[in-house]
Amino acid sequence: MLLNWARCVTSWNMVLDEKGWPNIGPFSAGGVLTIDSKTHDITRTGQYWALAHYARAARRGSLRFDSQGQIEKVSHVAFAHPDGSHAAVLTNTGGEKKIRLQLAGMAAEVVLPEASVLTLTWK
Repeated sequence: MLLNWARCVTSWNMVLDEKGWPNIGPFSAGGVLTIDSKTHDITRTGQYWALAHYARAARRGSLRFDSQGQIEKVSHVAFAHPDGSHAAVLTNTGGEKKIRLQLAGMAAEVVLPEASVLTLTWK
């Protein structure tokens, strides 16, 4: 969504039980939290952690700027904040990989763990 200039992201199912209920149909992607119906224990899901990354990176007033390059099984989106800082969120759906990021005259090598979401910030 963010790569196609969406202005917001909404998580439809905030909390579900351990069986994924209540299920709203074929568009249900799971909840941000899971509550065990017997013990009432709360578990933060992968969606919770992904939203946490994006909420920090895409703060109010931020502008998405074009991040380029293709890395197999890695998606990326970058933001410029009103205070002059920047952030990039990288999602790796594959195995661990070492990548090189470059912006203007700056560069960094980063290790993306297997099946991970990583937020990088800089000023």
